[in-house]
Amino acid sequence: MSSSHYFEPWLNFKTPVVRQLAFAIASPNLIHHFPEEITSSRTIDLHDDQAWQDYYAAYQPRLHDLDHHPQELIAFLSKIKSTRLGLRFEALLWFWLQDAQNHYFELLGHSIQSHCGGKTLGEIDFLLKNKMNHRIEHWEVCLKYYLAAPDLSLNQWVGLNPQDTFVHKLNHLTQKQFQFDHALGYPIEDRYAIVKGQLYLPPHHANIPSWLNCARQLGKWLDHIPDNGKWRRLYRQEWLCPFQEIHHSDIDLIRWWTDGLYYDAAQNHFLMLRLANRKSLFNIKV
Repeated sequence: MSSSHYFEPWLNFKTPVVRQLAFAIASPNLIHHFPEEITSSRTIDLHDDQAWQDYYAAYQPRLHDLDHHPQELIAFLSKIKSTRLGLRFEALLWFWLQDAQNHYFELLGHSIQSHCGGKTLGEIDFLLKNKMNHRIEHWEVCLKYYLAAPDLSLNQWVGLNPQDTFVHKLNHLTQKQFQFDHALGYPIEDRYAIVKGQLYLPPHHANIPSWLNCARQLGKWLDHIPDNGKWRRLYRQEWLCPFQEIHHSDIDLIRWWTDGLYYDAAQNHFLMLRLANRKSLFNIKV
């Protein structure tokens, strides 16, 4: 069981893929609301923390069953040939939404492309019917990891690729990815952005902005090796959720201090190490 004060029920499962599935469902969005710098001509909602906890609670019996018999989930994920974490995260949500045992949603379509005159206009991640209110919902999902500059201003959050910034992603999400009114013959009535992953703060920083959701554990990032804690470098898939058990031989192979995400299991703390010069990380134009 997790001793963290955060709601992190995925740590209670043994099978890595089931831990990842539980994370995809139960983890809260990275933001409470869109920052004031982000504007949209449409109403785009974010599920609150309680909604994700309710979805998890309804699916919990299924997760425990999968923890003992994960073959169906493993087979489903094996169809995803890409190693990109964002696509794996989307596939985990896809598995949950297409499963009648989620109780909340009927999946009407996934990765729905819209064409006009031979040109692709865009794609919808998920089209759903909400079983509670019978409304048609359009979901766009993303999994992101961003590092903040000390002032924590929105345009100073950068990804591992410095060209990937939080402000650019949120602008693209709100201005480009919710352009459709209909799909598969259904009128779209509600639009939801799912923005999950983890954010990383520098050691010294300004006050947390109101849009940032502190219900999701915040990591920290450094450009030097810390001298405290029992850190190990996580495999890329563990960025979704650390594996429960790692053999000592594996730890020996992955404990080198190179750029990457590190984890201290005893404290349940995350550290993003970036050995690049700190100034270069934030010398960007947005």
